[in-house]
Amino acid sequence: MLDRSVLVLNKSWTPIAITTVKRGFSLVFQDHAHIVHPETYEMHTFESWLVDNSLSTRDQLPPGQVWLRTTNLMIRIPEVIVLGRYNGVPRRELAFNRRNIYRRDAFQCQYCGNKPGLKYLSIDHVIPVSKGGVTNWENCVVACVRCNTRKGNRTPEQANMPLRTEPGKPNWNDGVGFGERAPSSWDRFVKS
Repeated sequence: MLDRSVLVLNKSWTPIAITTVKRGFSLVFQDHAHIVHPETYEMHTFESWLVDNSLSTRDQLPPGQVWLRTTNLMIRIPEVIVLGRYNGVPRRELAFNRRNIYRRDAFQCQYCGNKPGLKYLSIDHVIPVSKGGVTNWENCVVACVRCNTRKGNRTPEQANMPLRTEPGKPNWNDGVGFGERAPSSWDRFVKS
């Protein structure tokens, strides 16, 4: 739940990043950002968000909304936050990291197509590093441990293991909602 995506806007309401719910709550709690209500676009502090979204029983949960349950509270997961001070627009580029490679490939082995779960997935260099392959978007794919072991230190052609999709560098908008459907509240800020 805390790893779900939250759209981050600068103080001019321009999308600048995607973060996790955990990081988003941290920014709001530290008063660096406000939560944007997805229907009314009102800005909320952490306290006003709790009051605005308070529920007396779990039976009152509206459909289509995601809630974080604590021992004493039901807190609606924010979809968009707006920063209070930062007004810059950083380069729109997704970070090249393990998490984003998994998300780009939808947690699916690019050789056999299985989704065995995160525990059984790894990152494979299409052209092995020992054969001049580099570690970048175009040469790294998600592979299940079984296929990665079977492929070994060979290219997909040498191992007779064709890729299901050609790896590539996604643009920033491709990364919006990676692995999950982007909330409709993002549509106003992120153009496809």
